[in-house]
Amino acid sequence: MELTVAAVFLVLAVVVAFGAIKIVPQGREYTVERFGRYTRTLKPGISFLTPFVEGVGRRVNMMEQVLDVPRQEVITKDNALVQVDGIVFIQVMDAAAAAYRVDNLNYAIQQLAMTNLRTVVGSMELDEVLSQRDAINTRLLEVIDHATGPWGVKVARIEIKDLQPPPDITSAMARQMKAERERRAVITEADGEKSAAIARAEGAKQAAILEAEGRREAAFRDAEAREREAEAEAKATEMVSTAIARGDVNAINYFVAQKYVDAFAQLAASPQQKTVIVPAEMGALVGSVAGVAELVKAVNAEPPPRAPRGRGGAVPATGG
Repeated sequence: MELTVAAVFLVLAVVVAFGAIKIVPQGREYTVERFGRYTRTLKPGISFLTPFVEGVGRRVNMMEQVLDVPRQEVITKDNALVQVDGIVFIQVMDAAAAAYRVDNLNYAIQQLAMTNLRTVVGSMELDEVLSQRDAINTRLLEVIDHATGPWGVKVARIEIKDLQPPPDITSAMARQMKAERERRAVITEADGEKSAAIARAEGAKQAAILEAEGRREAAFRDAEAREREAEAEAKATEMVSTAIARGDVNAINYFVAQKYVDAFAQLAASPQQKTVIVPAEMGALVGSVAGVAELVKAVNAEPPPRAPRGRGGAVPATGG
């Protein structure tokens, strides 16, 4: 009998111990209720409760959680039907508020995200919805975080996971993108041809400038050569004229020989001339050439011009 009583007391002690000692794992928090009324929150670790008076009310997950926003059809501002879904990242900051201020916290946040997603997407046109996902995420985050604040929940971020327009709009967008790509290709090709044409024009311009400079230099050289030739001819004519003035017959022979040689050279250089007739009076030509030689010797043998006299008419004396 005593053994049975001892066993009963032992079982009762174990039950009381298990009811009084609570171990809360990391990442969780337990709410404590006394006769059904919330009194405090147990943090991770070991805690003690009053047996038969206090008990654990709710076990709240304090870690960041990911909730799926179900896919739904939304009509945009320009009457385009799109299918959209998303994900929401939440974290409970107040275990008591999350446990006692809302029933079924995850379901409530999902419904809140769905309704606000429909509102935000419905206030935008299709092009804005497709190109401004960041703006949609920011607006949803502000609205949902403000709404879940009283529940003791912090919405870390919300993301549009998938956004699918109707098939006909998708096909039109594909054609538009193809046309835009082709337009860019045509513009790029035209720019390349324009650059090539400009380069060719610049090259032709530089070539024409260089060619004109070459012709100008050649003309300058030709004029200089003709000028020197004319100077030489003038000097020779002057020498011959001087000799003629002195009565030298060789000067006359010089002119005759020059004309004779020029005429004979033109006769031999004619493209229609096949036979050249050499005159029998070649001795006259030789004599003319000899006369030219004598003329040159006579010119070279002329004494230098005499120095001018002084005022008294006397020639200055030389040294020695």
